[in-house]
Amino acid sequence: MRVHELAKELGVTSKDLLAALEAMGFEGRTASSSVPDEAVPRLRASGGKAVPGAKPRAAREEPVAKSRARPKAKAEPEPDVKPKPAAKATAARPDGAATATVAVPAVAPAAQAKPAPAAAPAKPALPSLKVVRGSSAQDLAEKVGRTPADIVKILLSLGEMVTATQSLSDEAITLVATELGYEAEVVGFEEEQEEEQVDESRLRPRPPVVTVMGHVDHGKTLLLDAIRKTDVVSQEFGGITQHIGAYQVHVDGREITFIDTPGHEAFTAMRARGAQVTDIAVLVVAADDGVKPQTVEALDHVRAAGVPIIVAVNKVDKPESDPQRVRQQMVELGVVPAEWGGTVEFVDVSAKARTNLDSLLETILLVADLEELKADPEGRARGAVIDANLDKGRGAVASVLVQKGSLDVGDALVAGSAWAKVRAMLDENGRPVKQAGPSKPVQILGWSSVPNAGDDFREVQDEREARHLAQEREAKFRAAELVTSRPPTLQELMAQARQAEVPDLNLVVKADVQGSLGAVMDAFLKLPQDEVRVNIIHGATGGITESDIALAVASDAIVVGFNVRPDANARELADREGVDVRLYRVIYEAIDDIRSALSGMLKPEEHEIELGRAEVRTLFRVPRVGVVAGSYVVSGNITRNSRARVVRDGVVVYEGRIGSLRRFKDDVREVAEGFECGISIENFQDVHEGDIIEAYEVREVARQL
Repeated sequence: MRVHELAKELGVTSKDLLAALEAMGFEGRTASSSVPDEAVPRLRASGGKAVPGAKPRAAREEPVAKSRARPKAKAEPEPDVKPKPAAKATAARPDGAATATVAVPAVAPAAQAKPAPAAAPAKPALPSLKVVRGSSAQDLAEKVGRTPADIVKILLSLGEMVTATQSLSDEAITLVATELGYEAEVVGFEEEQEEEQVDESRLRPRPPVVTVMGHVDHGKTLLLDAIRKTDVVSQEFGGITQHIGAYQVHVDGREITFIDTPGHEAFTAMRARGAQVTDIAVLVVAADDGVKPQTVEALDHVRAAGVPIIVAVNKVDKPESDPQRVRQQMVELGVVPAEWGGTVEFVDVSAKARTNLDSLLETILLVADLEELKADPEGRARGAVIDANLDKGRGAVASVLVQKGSLDVGDALVAGSAWAKVRAMLDENGRPVKQAGPSKPVQILGWSSVPNAGDDFREVQDEREARHLAQEREAKFRAAELVTSRPPTLQELMAQARQAEVPDLNLVVKADVQGSLGAVMDAFLKLPQDEVRVNIIHGATGGITESDIALAVASDAIVVGFNVRPDANARELADREGVDVRLYRVIYEAIDDIRSALSGMLKPEEHEIELGRAEVRTLFRVPRVGVVAGSYVVSGNITRNSRARVVRDGVVVYEGRIGSLRRFKDDVREVAEGFECGISIENFQDVHEGDIIEAYEVREVARQL
């Protein structure tokens, strides 16, 4: 019987049962480990608590073993050790404390002496100072308890001439902080608020947030579809999830929140964001395909996020599936299954046949119990923006995940430089929600602008405070941008001059949601750009408008639309101005087309093709023509006006063109192999007998990225 099965039978948590087993002397077990047969009746009798008689036995045996071992240790080294203490410290303890001289006193002073010098360098550790990017001398003065004049004076001594209200660069902030004895940590405006104190007594268990990750086409969305019993795949073009969606499912009266992250490499940033809000990661690996590059990539994101992993081995219903091979491959990546003595749970499932899904959900709840996921359901709400988009009828809409507190309709929120008064909240099925607690994903209507996916949102006192805070953040953000846009150095100007020679492909990118927009732009910018460069002059969410077409006309750009359409006016303007508008529903096609466009802008490769070779056998001097080489065509054809090189003893002595080509006294266009002819090389008279004249042409071949 396994631990979680016995815990369910006894009505206790798996964590409590594991603690009881550890107290009884059965250590190193996980929730899916087997319970020892001798412990089962005792645990049933005690209701899952540690049996009082079990622990003392283990405790009695350990001291006996230790006490027996000690005399042996004394008896054996005694003859050999006596000379050593005499040599080391004869005056200190010559006689009675052989064991003391060997083990403790000789080592203890050394141990005390060694840390002392090691501790000395650790003293200069400076206190940390969190400063918002773009802060002024006045802002910095308030944080360190100095006057703005003091900060300006320090900056002047460091060679920076600024006013008290002027925004400082990151480098200047770091220098001032170091001068004042602090270690500066420059953060974004969204990170400036201090963490709130957590009242342990108000914490309550919350549903786990589960992110499903894995390689493309390994069945992630189909697995969620099977769990949710809804059809999401049919709505996704190409059968690939295009942007993050969050959903809740109910299992045995409990809830699990799932976040579906796209699996294609282009959506790396979106998947990384998904891992930041998750509690448990389910890594889907196809049993017939095994571990793939994106599987490793997803595993790296999970490890970086520091969340527990459950591996779902999918497609086990296929005849060619091999779940054991998947386990072996995962072991090579450092993920050891629990049944092989590791700590990671592996569950064999089939999303298509809907087999073993109950076991997967049970394992998720089991891991969630061990993690003891709790949150404060009261107070002001706080969480993360999962995705956001601009809806034509509803305005800016954001999908958010509440992480603590309670979110109600009418609350005021701030996320980055956007603010909202919650007009309405909808769940994943479009039904209205009045209140959302921890781990609840909802769509929020009422934003002033589209927030960035991945931003934290916080509830504030009222709409007025939200608006003020958002405006303040926007001002700081602009100030920080102005500071970073300093005049270029000479080296940068030279680099820009070199880059000016590289042709640009200007793009205006529009997408349906923020997550897709960021991922598409990242994918375009990751294309090779050594000889041709992608220049995204504008990227935003929403449909393609007249202003987008006008911008494309002004900058000679291509308009790329992902899951969006141009309106009638935009389409008419694009037709009139001849702007290329490309619309895509699957990201593969967008990347391939842009790669093809860049390939078309590459300078073609020059391939040299040899036409023929002629050997010079005699020389003639012709008036007004010069030296004519009487030659014999050894191979191929010699053509008039073709490029030619003169080779003497294997060395090229001249490259030019064939000026005239004669056979007997007639000008000819071409002489074939095995015939004699007279060849005159343009602007070259130094032809010798025995030279080889090679005729060739250079053809341009299109290149590919």
